[in-house]
Amino acid sequence: MAFRPKKPNSASPTTLLLLLTLSAVAILLLRSPSISTPSYRNAATSSKATTFSGDLRHAHFSWNSLRLTPDGPPPASLRIAVFTRKWPVSSAPGGMERHALTLHSALSGRGHAIHVFTSAPSSGELPAEGGAAGGGPHLHFLSGTNWRCDEAWALYEAEVEHGGAFDVVHSESVAVFHRWARRIPNLAVSWHGISLEALHSGIYQDLTRRPDEPLSPAFNRSLGGSIYKVLDEIRFFHHYAHHVAISDSTGEMLRDVYQIPSGRVHVILNGVEEDKFAPDASLGDAFRAEMKIPLGSLVMGVAGRLVKDKGHPLLYEAFAKLSLRHPNVYLVVAGSGPWAQRYAELGRNVVALGPVPPEKLRAFYNSLDVFLNPTLRPQGLDLTLMEAMQCGKPVAATRFPSIKGTIVVDDEFGYTFAPNVEALLEVLEKVVGEGPARLAERGRACKNYAQSMFTATKMSLAYERLFLCIKNNTYCSYPLPFD
Repeated sequence: MAFRPKKPNSASPTTLLLLLTLSAVAILLLRSPSISTPSYRNAATSSKATTFSGDLRHAHFSWNSLRLTPDGPPPASLRIAVFTRKWPVSSAPGGMERHALTLHSALSGRGHAIHVFTSAPSSGELPAEGGAAGGGPHLHFLSGTNWRCDEAWALYEAEVEHGGAFDVVHSESVAVFHRWARRIPNLAVSWHGISLEALHSGIYQDLTRRPDEPLSPAFNRSLGGSIYKVLDEIRFFHHYAHHVAISDSTGEMLRDVYQIPSGRVHVILNGVEEDKFAPDASLGDAFRAEMKIPLGSLVMGVAGRLVKDKGHPLLYEAFAKLSLRHPNVYLVVAGSGPWAQRYAELGRNVVALGPVPPEKLRAFYNSLDVFLNPTLRPQGLDLTLMEAMQCGKPVAATRFPSIKGTIVVDDEFGYTFAPNVEALLEVLEKVVGEGPARLAERGRACKNYAQSMFTATKMSLAYERLFLCIKNNTYCSYPLPFD
């Protein structure tokens, strides 16, 4: 009988795709410059911005670090069209809507004419007011609450016919679809998350699954399809003339993986209103008293949607263990979602506030010794970290490229951890060991850095300069006499 070699077991297409995906992500993470030591990266970035001279379109560092002055009027007034799927309403808005409101209210206050094309608010909800001089942005609502790019485009064309052409068109993520984007040479799109980052997020979330917990078919399909979304984006992103990355790591991905020419990728970090988020010890003490937290306690806090992809399964388990060892440590939870009730079940060491209105956020942050962000979503850049730092609080956050490369760029600003319970618990123990005095010292360093990088003023001036550059190449040079 002839010898027949045993037929090898063949892997399923899904398994092969997953292995390919994991390998690609590992290579990307290993080759990324954002894994360098945070403090060295911070120093290098600051040095580049300080000494930079030339065409801003070729700057790889964040434009927030440029010395742009808010004194005096802008060198030219701009007419700007903004496409955003949603505009903030009276209820708690998402990060992208808050970014749009903060940025374009500030630009309106600088004297630019802002026209926003967005979906209508739900029944009974009122759109947020920008509060800028001259009445703020002009809002053009669609007929319904769902985003329709074709209807928004019709409103845009009607405004062009009525008021004249726009100097710049700004899209919040893919509000302007790519088949329209190819017609607009003066278009800039701000990416609040790209599919490659979402792919990373899916992997991190699956790694939190218990060994005895099966992989759901829906998640398996989602993870398998993610690679095709990345490929689609790489193919159509080049239709957008200018790309604004809201973190340094996203800028690297757009240049290196999505193959967007460097001169069309610009890093401008999000910013928060510096007059609303600032240190206020007495306000924080009053908020602690309101929550009935005993004097001398160490207080940690977390805010946002209380869902799995924000890392709440990790924090729930880690803090449950921590509180058994340290009964004087409290966790204040601000937000709503499926994990709210579970936090409340942890007992007296957890204060579950529910949704916190915007006017109370300053008091919330100031009541803390440290702010926690255990997110499993590396896409975008969480505004809560910036708000906490503006209030003079150190942060402990997941060690993702966007966070360690843009937010916690110096060890003095706080702590980063791998997205698992053991690493998070180790960091929480370090926080307790250092104590409130050392945490306050770290918080002062955070405040100084946040004021130099994460303010609404810094963000709006950076966007203003980019928009001026898009209108007229003269403004692409830096420095200019008015800088």
